[in-house]
Amino acid sequence: MRRILIDRARHRLRARHGGGQERVPLDGIDLASPQDDERLLEVHEALDRLAVEDSLKAEVVKLRFFRRLERCRNGRVLGVSQRTVERHWAYAKAWLFQAIRQRA
Repeated sequence: MRRILIDRARHRLRARHGGGQERVPLDGIDLASPQDDERLLEVHEALDRLAVEDSLKAEVVKLRFFRRLERCRNGRVLGVSQRTVERHWAYAKAWLFQAIRQRA
C-alpha cells in the first residue's frame, strides 16, 4: 500500500502531469490538495531514514499507518508485546515529526 501511495504522489507531482498545478473539480467537490502528496513524500523519505536507524520502529509505523492494523495485531505480526508496540509508535511519531520539521 505504501508503494502505491508513493508512486501515485510522485506521478501527480511530475511537471509533465501538471506538477504543482491544482485541479479544479467540475462538480465543486474539493478533492485532496497537492500538498497532501508533498506531505506523503516527506513522510516516505523520513520513514526511510527511520528504517536505517531502527527498522522495528519503522515497521510499526508502516503497519499502523499504511496497513491500518490495530496495535494488538501489530504486536503479533512483529512478535513483540502490545506495550512495546505502543512505545515504538510513540517514539516513531516524535522522530518523524522532528525529521519532517527539520527539513521544512
